[in-house]
Amino acid sequence: MTARRSVFCAFAALSCSAQGVASPPPPPSPQQIYGPLFEAVQREKVFPDGKTFVDAVPRGDPATILDRYSQEKPQGPALRSFVLQYFDMPGEPAAMAAQSLRGHIKALWPQLTRPALSPPVGSSALALPAPYVVPGGRFREIYYWDSYFTMLGLKADGQQPLIDSMLVDFESLIDRYGFIPNGTRTYYLGRSQPPFLALMVDLASNPDDPRHLKALRAEHDFWMRGAEGLATGATHRRVVRMPDGALLNRYWDDRPGPRDESWAEDVATAGQSNRPAAAIYRHLRAGAESGWDFSSRWLDDPRRLSTIRTTDIVPVDLNSLLWSLERAIARRCAAAGDAACARQFESLATARGKAINRWLWQARDGRYADWDMLSRKPTAVVSAATLFPLFVGLADRRQADALARLTRDQLLGQGGLRTTRIASGQQWDSPNGWAPLQWVAVEGLARTGHEALARDIARRWIGTVDAAWRETGKMLEKYDVETRKPGGGGEYALQDGFGWTNGVTSALIERWPDLDPDTPVAAAR
Repeated sequence: MTARRSVFCAFAALSCSAQGVASPPPPPSPQQIYGPLFEAVQREKVFPDGKTFVDAVPRGDPATILDRYSQEKPQGPALRSFVLQYFDMPGEPAAMAAQSLRGHIKALWPQLTRPALSPPVGSSALALPAPYVVPGGRFREIYYWDSYFTMLGLKADGQQPLIDSMLVDFESLIDRYGFIPNGTRTYYLGRSQPPFLALMVDLASNPDDPRHLKALRAEHDFWMRGAEGLATGATHRRVVRMPDGALLNRYWDDRPGPRDESWAEDVATAGQSNRPAAAIYRHLRAGAESGWDFSSRWLDDPRRLSTIRTTDIVPVDLNSLLWSLERAIARRCAAAGDAACARQFESLATARGKAINRWLWQARDGRYADWDMLSRKPTAVVSAATLFPLFVGLADRRQADALARLTRDQLLGQGGLRTTRIASGQQWDSPNGWAPLQWVAVEGLARTGHEALARDIARRWIGTVDAAWRETGKMLEKYDVETRKPGGGGEYALQDGFGWTNGVTSALIERWPDLDPDTPVAAAR
């Protein structure tokens, strides 16, 4: 115990020192708390999903449990019995009766809502001061970028108090940790997710509350940490100095090693590569921060996850969201009478917008692309991420028209927007479509004069969600938009619940009520 605690404290001190702030160390993750027991459970795959054990709650003092494990040294079935004796496993949600699609979604909100949380000692959960909505399935905690799309549905369904309480939770996380983690678990404290906080604040009851501006500036500080003094062509954590000196960003994770929740899978992936394991773990963790875990966007060989190199890629979605964040801060500073802040962030946004259009816009192809720092050229992967500049309002009319053509010709599937055109077996690739990307496309296209295409994507997506719901009785995490069936691929089984699918579907039906499958007009089509 002493040696393991020493390692953790040393890591925590290094983290705090790197940030240039004196703060208490973050709570340890299950991997750090349970050490040899954690590795045994994950190595032997006691549970089919590696996330099950790291979400379990100990029934007693973790040190006592470890002492008993050390004495007994259980293996095989005895190890499973040991874990079930000393830990409470995550429960399964109750089944629900079938209703209309929109009625089913509305009935799901209470099922997915959790009260304020003060976790017991030894739990991986992070404390939260206010009620919140979880995605569902294996995702039993609040997630960062998921929550924006969930909030869209909460807004459409008259659940404003939940939106406001989730913002209280996110701003509490920023106060404690300096950023919003991937999810509210200790094992997520090395990384964030795509920065949607500024867009969430726009959904608040009081968007002009000064606390929101403070949180937005703290989030920007997190993503830009290390930018000052960075040499041309160099990188530091999430910051990239481009060849012309412009600043852009990449995905990253501050913690080393395999992920707690996918420990066995990450160890296996590293073993399949001829690169150092530490490098593979960093790329896998950065891929998890992207939210696209995993996708051919990050792979040299789309068929081999071991070729991942996320931190070598400058992604268009991240930089579009940071441009939007800088614009939001400038606007809110101006409203608050802070002219210096407004000028600073408007200048940052202007510089970032120019850099995005210089390095990521590919006029010949009519698309925005991710940029490869090693080859010093755009990647060849055509993905739905190309629509993020349209979504945030960065793309001009000429670019919007080109992106609409590309979307219609290459990304539009029978059942909605494709994620990519590559069938790699990874879940963020063809044939899968995901709710957040449908909304990004619909919102971006509609705001730039391509309303018919936006509506067509919404119609196809709602039809896919409805067909799967009527067949399975479930709202799902992702869908096969080629065959209009439940999606697949990736490192875990298909999940139901499901926060962002519920949110986007409700928001789209609210926008176009005649697309509701349960209206007489829609049923007649």
